[in-house]
Amino acid sequence: MPHIVIEHSAGLQDSHDVQALCDALWEEFAHHPAINGPDTVRVRMLCATASRIGVEPQSFAHATLILMPGRSDEIKQQMAQLILDKLCDALPDVGSLTVRLTDLHQPYLKRML
Repeated sequence: MPHIVIEHSAGLQDSHDVQALCDALWEEFAHHPAINGPDTVRVRMLCATASRIGVEPQSFAHATLILMPGRSDEIKQQMAQLILDKLCDALPDVGSLTVRLTDLHQPYLKRML
């Protein structure tokens, strides 16, 4: 774990390299000292088919960082800031960039090949 889920406004995938953003975030987290290993990192983007926000331009990317409990508030803050920094680098003209962190509570089940 972590999982990073980025919701974004429609069309962002046409004007920005969202795969490169996913790759950059994966690289940062896969090699982060507070992460157990690259096989635990997941990054995905979801396009919102409709949205309305209170700023112009009417574009957004919102990242949710999902972590297993146990990391310090300082490490969580650093991880959230890392995501925001990557969003700012990759999406400089997007109207709203936000990051939310949430701890995952048990049960968390998974199956991997």
